[in-house]
Amino acid sequence: MEPQVGSILEGKVTSIMKFGAFVALEGGGSGLVHISEIANTFVEDVHDFLQPGQAVKVLVLSAENGRVNLSIKRTLPREERRPARPPRGTGGPRPSGPAPARQTAPARGKPPLPPSADQAFEDKLKQFLTSSEGKMADLNRGMDGRRGRRRK
Repeated sequence: MEPQVGSILEGKVTSIMKFGAFVALEGGGSGLVHISEIANTFVEDVHDFLQPGQAVKVLVLSAENGRVNLSIKRTLPREERRPARPPRGTGGPRPSGPAPARQTAPARGKPPLPPSADQAFEDKLKQFLTSSEGKMADLNRGMDGRRGRRRK
């Protein structure tokens, strides 16, 4: 009989592998505690946390086709568990309003032209095409030396 998913059981560590530990469950059967489910810290060697014959409390994560996946770290009380990650960012409140404009890096070799209000769309497009063609030529020149060569 497979154990119920979500139930907490007692068991004994039967063997330790590089990837985790096998635990014999109290009602018969056994399951695997993967190395990532042993402790709330980084586990480099399972032997640092578990020994064969050690009694452990495990949570059943899944039970399919005779394979039972277990967790030790999820049975720990809340205060022993690792605290939740703080939200990303600076930690302070975000300023309201529009985001500041990002400045782009100037193209290699030529400084960017300052935008003017009276510059027509066609002029801007022409400037962009010239700039991008120059960049593509630089890239292709760098790749020409690498293509088609065979070592002798």
